[in-house]
Amino acid sequence: MDFSYSDTQKMIAETVRDFGNNHIKPFMKGWDDRQEFPVQVLKALGELGLMGVLVPEEYGGSGLNYKEYVTAIDEISQIDSSIGLSVAAHNSLCVGHILEFANDDQKRKWLPKLASAVHIGAWGITEHNSGSDAIGMNTTAVKEGREWVLNGSKNFITHAKSADIAVVIVRTGNKSDSNGISAFVVEKGTPGFSSGKKEDKLGMRASETAELVFEDCRIPEDNLLGEMGAGFIQAMTVLDGGRISIAALSLGISKGAYKAALQYSKERIQFGKPICEHQAIAFKLADMATEIEAAELLIYHAADKKNKGHEMTKEGAMAKYFTSELAVKVASDAVQIFGGYGYTKDFPVEKFYRDAKLCTIGEGTSEIQKIVISKSILRD
Repeated sequence: MDFSYSDTQKMIAETVRDFGNNHIKPFMKGWDDRQEFPVQVLKALGELGLMGVLVPEEYGGSGLNYKEYVTAIDEISQIDSSIGLSVAAHNSLCVGHILEFANDDQKRKWLPKLASAVHIGAWGITEHNSGSDAIGMNTTAVKEGREWVLNGSKNFITHAKSADIAVVIVRTGNKSDSNGISAFVVEKGTPGFSSGKKEDKLGMRASETAELVFEDCRIPEDNLLGEMGAGFIQAMTVLDGGRISIAALSLGISKGAYKAALQYSKERIQFGKPICEHQAIAFKLADMATEIEAAELLIYHAADKKNKGHEMTKEGAMAKYFTSELAVKVASDAVQIFGGYGYTKDFPVEKFYRDAKLCTIGEGTSEIQKIVISKSILRD
């Protein structure tokens, strides 16, 4: 495995940094304070090819691979992890599901506008009473003639209010039967399809999170993705790739918090010298730097296997588990290095600290990742 940056990765990193400095940094505090989802930023990222990173050129995408995708999410999240989360959810979940399981006609219908961010995507599996226990979902789809009728709701859905296209996983068979779940595409404007409560969140406040609601929502039978009853298996496959993106998001948070703490430690003078020259601080920085490099290796190992089409459930879970927990630790240590200033909104580590926690919860909690990892190693 070659983990060195390719020319394409270097170009992506430079492009994201330039874009972030001009179009994200000056506005991100306002978005966070107001809990405003800046749709226009995602549209602009679409023009740069970053909303269809993995989509082949024939469907209007950039035709890049997972290593390049990781670079994009990492670099965006070093600036504003809320934007990183939205880019990741759009690419890995909604677009990723269609890319992996739609037929060619469906791909040609939906992917070009998603890849360019003319349309924003959402993906829904979680419900109020079924989080980690996904097969306990209550939302149903019933076949009536040449239509499916959906009833129920999904919650904690990224872009639930702003999305033009949502991929939803719902029950088409008996409850708690993993073979009784199917995936559908629902388009904005469909009668009976709406959004509900928008969550008031601790962190990631510029990334919209709300409910999707279905009330006798009728969609064409052609909106079924893949085979009926295959939705749960599809979702687990999509989440394998999604874990890489959340790991990349966590990596960006870790790097952003570390870089801010490192710079501050060189500038802050206490007891006659920069605080980085005090061993207590130097050792914190050493731990951060070492663990960030370890996390990056785990992520690129999983990405390499994904690119090659190899089984990577364990590797994706390891990368997501380790790096998300690391993001919380690094952000916490960064606040500690900043001291009282780190607890204020005048410095970036306060936001990294709030944003980091979601990474240990979304797309499978740390506890779920341990289950996935332990099952894999006990099976080997």
